[in-house]
Amino acid sequence: MTRLRVWRKERLGELKVLLDEINDRVEIPEYIQLDPVQFMHLFQRKQDAEIAGFLGALMAWGRRDIVISKGMDLMERMEFHPFEFVMNYSAGDRYAFEGFRHRTLKPVDLHGLILTLQSIYLEYPDFEGFWADCRDKGAFSGKGMMQEFYEQFTGRHEEFQRRTRKHIANAGTGSTCKRLYMYLRWCCRQNSPVDPGIWTFLKPAELMVPFDVHVARISRRYGLLSRRSNDMKAVQELTGRLKEMDSADPVRYDYALFALGALNETLPSRFILNR
Repeated sequence: MTRLRVWRKERLGELKVLLDEINDRVEIPEYIQLDPVQFMHLFQRKQDAEIAGFLGALMAWGRRDIVISKGMDLMERMEFHPFEFVMNYSAGDRYAFEGFRHRTLKPVDLHGLILTLQSIYLEYPDFEGFWADCRDKGAFSGKGMMQEFYEQFTGRHEEFQRRTRKHIANAGTGSTCKRLYMYLRWCCRQNSPVDPGIWTFLKPAELMVPFDVHVARISRRYGLLSRRSNDMKAVQELTGRLKEMDSADPVRYDYALFALGALNETLPSRFILNR
């Protein structure tokens, strides 16, 4: 399959200046109230924030206003104490999710997710510790962190049903892991007015760009991505191109890529390389 054209390094320098300007307009505190990242900002306690963020990220598909509404519904059902809710949860508490539904996420899925999180917190001091362990095991096995996370998380509790696995991205099948990478961006980017940055086990330079259909279309249009398939190889290629513009924090440009089109931001037509 013929690859698309991409800009050479010299033109990337010009593009960087404009993307930086867009990023500076978009990545501001006011953005929080328009995005599911707000669930993490509700809490001071690390465990509360990381649970709220994880569940919010898993729900982040479809219209953002609906995602936020459903996320708030879920937080209310957990009485805005997600860590306490998780640690005290038992099969008899399933009624708390009665009537809840977001797209294909149903009470049976939340039941498995909560029990799995509970088992993690009984073994690790926080969710970050579990992720760090997956990173280390994935490096040793050669599977990589994302595939290790999928296997460890979905296979951890007997009540985590097969149907619920579809809510956890499987890198082994070529998934771009968009929502998980978005969650890691929230948790690991430091000194951002939007991303809470409560974890340190990964440096911002190690993050991969959250990749969806919109990001793919914009990236190809403006000569940042040559691969035509939306898969992990495309994620790696785009992240590598963004590293040429900012090696320490490449995924900061996720804001600019989202804003192009979705928030009516535009680039001069001379930067359009593939139509």
